[in-house]
Amino acid sequence: MNGINPSTNHLPGICPIFKKGQEPLPPGLNEEDRPIYEQQKRWEGYAGMAMESCAVKTVLAGTMGFGIGAFFSLMSASFAYEDPYLRTQGKTAAQLNATQKASAIFKDMGRGMWTSGKGFGKVGALYAGIECVIESYRAKNDIYNSVASGFLAGGVLARNAGPKAVVGGGLAFAAFSAAIDAFMRREPSEDD
Repeated sequence: MNGINPSTNHLPGICPIFKKGQEPLPPGLNEEDRPIYEQQKRWEGYAGMAMESCAVKTVLAGTMGFGIGAFFSLMSASFAYEDPYLRTQGKTAAQLNATQKASAIFKDMGRGMWTSGKGFGKVGALYAGIECVIESYRAKNDIYNSVASGFLAGGVLARNAGPKAVVGGGLAFAAFSAAIDAFMRREPSEDD
């Protein structure tokens, strides 16, 4: 093989060292495919670095939280037994035609989805951002990261209700974070 020193090839535990650009290619590729292969590896590295950044994790968590909150609101609105178009001021249901009723229902559902989505997105982004910063600072991935970030996020979310609420919200969110993290880190049973 090109790049391997034949005098040390017989020694155990010796890894072959290749010059840059002369590494062996995966099976099925030839030298003409090398520039495309190296470009693909480079872009995979960029994507990996982006996915590990706290900013991207925060934005993704906020976006996913917004989507989940909007979906939950849509589902709860579909099960609502109260007609939203009856809440319109000054008009009764008999005075509205079908188009106006549908418009009122969809507007109400949209407002609920927007409000719920914003709340879930804020919680998701706040928690993920704090956890990523703590994990980056500690250089460890364990349950203490989620407990600490849960405490801080819960405290920030309850900050307008006073100091007791900050501590209570922090403790509640930390306990919830610990329970979820312990469940996610559990060893799978032999039956799985």
